[in-house]
Amino acid sequence: MPAGGSETIRLRLSEPLITADPFGAGFDEVIDARRKEADEFFLELMPQSFDEDQRLVFRQAIAGMLWGKQYYDFDIEEWLAERGSDPLASTKSPPSRNDQWAHMVNADVISMPDKWEYPWYAAWDLAFHIHPLVLVDPAFGKLQLELMLREHYLHPNGQIPAYEWNFSDVNPPVHAWATIATYLHDRTQRGKGDVDFLKGAFNKLLLNFTWWVNRKDLTGKNVFQGGFLGLDNIGVFDRSSPLPTGGHLEQADGTAWMALYCQNMLELSLALAIEEPVYGEMALKFFEHFIRIASAMDRLGDNSDEMWDEQDGFFYDVLRLPNGHSERLKVRSMVGLLPLCATTVLTPEALTKIPEIRACARWFVEKRPELVANIHHPGLPGYSDRRLLAILDEKKLRRILSVMLDENEFLSPYGIRSLSRYHEKHPFIFHIEGQEYRVDYLPAESNTGMFGGNSNWRGPIWMPVNALIVRALLNFYVFYGDDFRIECPTGSGKLKTLYEVAEEITGRLANMFLRDRDGKRPVFAGAKKFQDDPYWKDCLQFYEYFHGDNGAGLGASHQTGWTGTIAGLMHLFASVNKKDILAGGRRAIFEASKIGAGAEAPEIAQN
Repeated sequence: MPAGGSETIRLRLSEPLITADPFGAGFDEVIDARRKEADEFFLELMPQSFDEDQRLVFRQAIAGMLWGKQYYDFDIEEWLAERGSDPLASTKSPPSRNDQWAHMVNADVISMPDKWEYPWYAAWDLAFHIHPLVLVDPAFGKLQLELMLREHYLHPNGQIPAYEWNFSDVNPPVHAWATIATYLHDRTQRGKGDVDFLKGAFNKLLLNFTWWVNRKDLTGKNVFQGGFLGLDNIGVFDRSSPLPTGGHLEQADGTAWMALYCQNMLELSLALAIEEPVYGEMALKFFEHFIRIASAMDRLGDNSDEMWDEQDGFFYDVLRLPNGHSERLKVRSMVGLLPLCATTVLTPEALTKIPEIRACARWFVEKRPELVANIHHPGLPGYSDRRLLAILDEKKLRRILSVMLDENEFLSPYGIRSLSRYHEKHPFIFHIEGQEYRVDYLPAESNTGMFGGNSNWRGPIWMPVNALIVRALLNFYVFYGDDFRIECPTGSGKLKTLYEVAEEITGRLANMFLRDRDGKRPVFAGAKKFQDDPYWKDCLQFYEYFHGDNGAGLGASHQTGWTGTIAGLMHLFASVNKKDILAGGRRAIFEASKIGAGAEAPEIAQN
């Protein structure tokens, strides 16, 4: 091909074999028809209020999700045998990676984090993939959730496999969150929920929940460890390895994840109890367990070594040493923001359908008032007589938000940072036996070799946890309503409702991909080829994470996976307004995701 020249290559898959000219006039007709069909499909799916650039971002995010499907074939027993490892042999065989997972035989089409750089599934990534996937392929999304709970994936002890490199690593328990969201979305679309799907998922998730309680609550006091929990190098120590100090960490994020897990299992139980009352007892179990976990983060009485720091108004990990000494590791990171995300709203309609659960829950709280003394009281009525399950009461919520919405701390022009910018001038430093351990604000790549040095939670913006923060803010909004207002940004004097704060964060996240006033896309930063070249400037890449200050894409460049969540967030705020969400609660959110909902938010009934 000569310089500056071009050629066109035509390919066609067909069965049975096309006897006529497969590349004649009919070829162009087929291509045009398929293009027209795709355009019509996305036009119906997207809110009409989207401008041209928003449509481009949304469509390419969804396209990346569909492109991320890949056939994955891995027979671990065979793989171990090739390496001379036989975990069932009577004689000791050489240890091998994943030798505790010989039961696994994976042979399915799975949504990958990144088919180019990470061509294997990751459990907590997959849960976030479902968020945008259900907009276009809910059946596939449901199948993905079922896969991880099947006998050839789920460990006999109840652990969900993390990822190929080490299935025994511990990912955040977000599978139940994705399951209840998928069920409610499906019920809204079809008018009837898939109870069989819900029942099967609940029974398997019960095994996984029990695994967490038995394996990751070291002292039995409802505070959890878990290890790195997907946040890689966010801590001062490698949380997946033995601590250089000895002892163990009580993790604010691990405990918050488990509080959310309880809430999700409670929701699953309530949905099933309407069909089969026996599940009502499980709902009560998870209610009580949530209260105990939430209380453990800030116990009544002497809280000098609890996760909540009253002086800072923030949650921290607690280091428990062998000699009995303990101290908070005062790193202002996403670890301390995740307790915000453990929120669930219960409607009076749901509670009325199962009155005995409400009575038992009231008795439990009255019997153990010390458990709810420092958390949000679940009996308090909110807007439209709703009830809220949350770790944070109103006072703690305001204190956490004042830090999170501070542009000198967590609030970036492009979302919520994983580490406060405070640590740019005030690094956290810990000394032990002449060795220095430190955490600096690093808005881009890591400066340590922890986790290979190629992943960084010490400043960049990550889409999945931002999505959970937006979810939490909307839950708080439908409980508190318009009367709760907070400065956003902190110190600006601008008071906003929690809906408006959630909308603000989503807008900042979307702005990483949208053209700015100068016609540039922040995600491409100084890459002139992608900013200016007419053939590349509209070809978006959905990176693994993003620069905490300028929004530039970092890490794996095609990890549409959980970054594709931006499509769902953009769709939500373009499809429904705060009036409808306040009136209809979560039902309004799922109604807005119906195909053809259009630019104007649908009228949502009070119930």
